[in-house]
Amino acid sequence: MLRRPRRNRQSAGIRQMQQETRLHVSNLVYPLFLVDGKGIRTEVSSLPGNYRHSPDEALRTVESCLELGLSNFILFPSIEEKLKDKEATFSYHQDNFYLKVSRKIKEAFPESTLISDVAMDPYSSDGHDGLVSNGQILNDETLPILGKMAVAQAQAGFDIIGPSDMMDGRVGYIREAMDDSGFTNVGIMSYTAKYASAFYGPFRDALDSAPKDGDKKTYQMNPANRREALLEAELDTLEGADYLMVKPALHYLDVISDLKASSDLPIAAYHVSGECAMLIAACEKGWLDYQQAMPEAVLSIKRAGADVIITYFARDLAEILKNS
Repeated sequence: MLRRPRRNRQSAGIRQMQQETRLHVSNLVYPLFLVDGKGIRTEVSSLPGNYRHSPDEALRTVESCLELGLSNFILFPSIEEKLKDKEATFSYHQDNFYLKVSRKIKEAFPESTLISDVAMDPYSSDGHDGLVSNGQILNDETLPILGKMAVAQAQAGFDIIGPSDMMDGRVGYIREAMDDSGFTNVGIMSYTAKYASAFYGPFRDALDSAPKDGDKKTYQMNPANRREALLEAELDTLEGADYLMVKPALHYLDVISDLKASSDLPIAAYHVSGECAMLIAACEKGWLDYQQAMPEAVLSIKRAGADVIITYFARDLAEILKNS
């Protein structure tokens, strides 16, 4: 046999020399759940190893991550029910602790990169990503609310705005609103192909953000659709997006690959709570080895074409990468 592929697998040095895909801590984004208060660090029962942090605890967590070389964070707020209303007005209120903690993080750790979440659901009394009227999600009427939210987040120091609502036209509306307010250098990481997935459960537990009525299938994408993601990507690109995101990640590797092949923009992928929780549960049962299975799962997302990987494993993976 003239061709023996095994010759290129004979030693660790040979294997590493020709390794096609490499993970680096700079590819990773760590999600942080935030609650108002002080001294709060409560584990999310359906997502072990992940916590709801009060602002002071969030600062400690960011500092410990920076020591591992992990400097990218995406922040999500858990809002008290009494502060929610139909128009999500607390999302851009000056007393919103979410905006205050981003300022504190940027002041204390200017080297950190902060990504926001732009959607009504954490602040909405209806629990939907858009304005609800007579049981309908109103698309165009939602856009001004998202615009106010995005500008408030840019003012609070977020480096990248993350519209996760899936309303039509929201990227263009947010881009114009931020440009008009002088935030031309603040990027937009659009949730381009966000699917109506069954794998968001632990996230909704962490933030208590499930819809009060109905579901999100009129604005999030059908899991059966692949080509539709290319349409969403084209529209978001034309409207001024700086990144295109696929969510979830592991169950939509084909979509990540499609966007990578068809777009010149950086591709982000969200390794969502349910996907991570399944692996954690299997490892707790002893069915999988966490130190081996977790990096392999994240590596597959990179191999599919993701430049940016949002994962609840970011901190643990950063530690593994540093030690290796």
